[in-house]
Amino acid sequence: MEHFAIGVDLGGTAIKVASVSRDGRLLSDHTLPTEAAKGPEVVIANMLAGIQTVLHETFKTHSRELLLGVGVGVPGVVSLDGGTISYPPNLPGWQVVRLGDILRAELERRETLSLPVFVENDANVAALGESHFGAGRQFSDFVMVTLGTGVGGGIIMNNKIYRGVTGAAGELGHMTIDYRSERIHAGIRGSIEGLIGQRRIVEYALSLLEKNPSPILHELCQGDFSTLDTKQLSVAAQRGDAVAIETWRFVGEVLGAGLGSLVSVLDIRKFVIGGGVSGAGDFILNPAREHLYRYTLHSMHEGLEILPAQLGNRAGMMGAAALCF
Repeated sequence: MEHFAIGVDLGGTAIKVASVSRDGRLLSDHTLPTEAAKGPEVVIANMLAGIQTVLHETFKTHSRELLLGVGVGVPGVVSLDGGTISYPPNLPGWQVVRLGDILRAELERRETLSLPVFVENDANVAALGESHFGAGRQFSDFVMVTLGTGVGGGIIMNNKIYRGVTGAAGELGHMTIDYRSERIHAGIRGSIEGLIGQRRIVEYALSLLEKNPSPILHELCQGDFSTLDTKQLSVAAQRGDAVAIETWRFVGEVLGAGLGSLVSVLDIRKFVIGGGVSGAGDFILNPAREHLYRYTLHSMHEGLEILPAQLGNRAGMMGAAALCF
């Protein structure tokens, strides 16, 4: 039997928990509601319930001595001590919480387990998951970008998460690429997230629809464009819809320009793109590749590569577990 760890992906709506072997096999997994509106005590209780469920299932086939620890991916900034989270987004009522200490003490009390508990930013954890088990396995250095409600990122250098001076490195969505833009998001003008966050993508498509009728999108939305979302835009693009294809082209151009800046600063040439919005695939990635070259010095073109992530919604759980390996 090989060693394993517990990985927890704490999201605004769901908590996903899995036991993961050192070679990346999911041994057991469980999903339960976050119930974020009920505050940190309920959310932490739900996390512990999920961890215990997965532990009890895994202990049926693996001994307790093989358990290396618990890793947790959370939204927002995590302190360099690896256990304190501060004012995480989408989690009402949370301020500064020593989550690692709380989970460690409760697992010892409830399960008589004395374990290390590691807490890390969720985008960093997804990057680590792709590094250990996914599209980043072949690279020692790469940047992962997650396209979803917002735009997140994780930087892997020498096969480890690069966290910066305070632990906040990797907030790629807040990089400005258009300082004259009218779009201000989180107080920052012309940021990547302000231009191609999920809500902005839909707004961009709606602006195109004002002058360009789309029978395909009309059908998918059943005539009500207020229900338009990025999944429908992906389906429409696959069916050849011009508005959807143009929308994704715009997303790819913004993404490629942002990645070009990262190449200039970090001299990292490999990028892994994940998150729910990335399901549009090459409708985003092909224009992103084109613009990555356009916004990078010719002398830095060698080795440039953009790849789709491989782990999907398992990246958070698997990356969290990898914190223990």
